[in-house]
Amino acid sequence: MNAHAPYKLNRTVVLVGMMGSGKTAIGRALAAELDVPFVDSDAAIEQAAAATISEIFARDGEAFFRKREAEVLRRLLSGPPGIVSTGGGAFLAEGNRAAIAEMGVAVWLNADLETLWERVRHKDTRPLLRTENPKKTLTEIYQARTPVYSLAGLHVAIDGDATIPETTQTVIATLSTRPEILETL
Repeated sequence: MNAHAPYKLNRTVVLVGMMGSGKTAIGRALAAELDVPFVDSDAAIEQAAAATISEIFARDGEAFFRKREAEVLRRLLSGPPGIVSTGGGAFLAEGNRAAIAEMGVAVWLNADLETLWERVRHKDTRPLLRTENPKKTLTEIYQARTPVYSLAGLHVAIDGDATIPETTQTVIATLSTRPEILETL
């Protein structure tokens, strides 16, 4: 943690975007830099359910998972300001978008399709990509979700070659344009 963060976070920052956009990695680094709590909403759901996301999807279905996700997100937004990374589908629900806008701010980590594919293609932890043609599936998900992600309050273009610290500084610079969200002390 940064003992003397030169910032004051006034609203919870919810990182949204596609799987592989860096929500968890950037979220952890951002929270450390700002000296605020970090929560991965998927990890919080897994902890509450005592099951992995994949197991929840298989056992209870996506609708059940999305309901739990909305409950966890509201709980996280109700706490002190911090950084929350969400699963790729969380921002798609209108109720989640409204809760985030009311109680925090959504930051879209906007990575291009090739960057996303490079990051997720060797992982088997993505239940939505367990298909015959995962790249085609990723492309379809990307095309369907991008217009919704664009509704986020703030956008950060992800450079596939940038390091986590570099991207974290880009997010901080973006947040700093909104002093009601992040004050520079």
